[in-house]
Amino acid sequence: MSEATAEVQEHPIAIYFWVWGLLFVLSAMSYMVDYMQFQGYLRWSLILLFMFLKAGFIIAFFMHMRYERLALACAILIPTGCLLVLIGLMSFEANHTYDTRGAYLDAGPGIMVVQESEKPH
Repeated sequence: MSEATAEVQEHPIAIYFWVWGLLFVLSAMSYMVDYMQFQGYLRWSLILLFMFLKAGFIIAFFMHMRYERLALACAILIPTGCLLVLIGLMSFEANHTYDTRGAYLDAGPGIMVVQESEKPH
């Protein structure tokens, strides 16, 4: 490429510092979820929300996806979205399988112990 045809995009460094600060705040909020001892679905929902937000900011700004063509962004984001949907569907199937095993293969409240008689047969 010659100098005349090459396009150089320069982004102000202040944007990177703002995103870095935002990533720091999101990480602190993620650690606060553990510190505040949230449990159950709320805990995992918040941790996953903060994780996806951080990943989105990293992809958009530090990997320069925000400044790329729509086709390139779609080539990366659509397969990732499809994988996330499939992971979600498989988690529902796993819960169904686990619940079905508990309903149909449960041996009861305890283990049956068979004692041998003392008389020989």
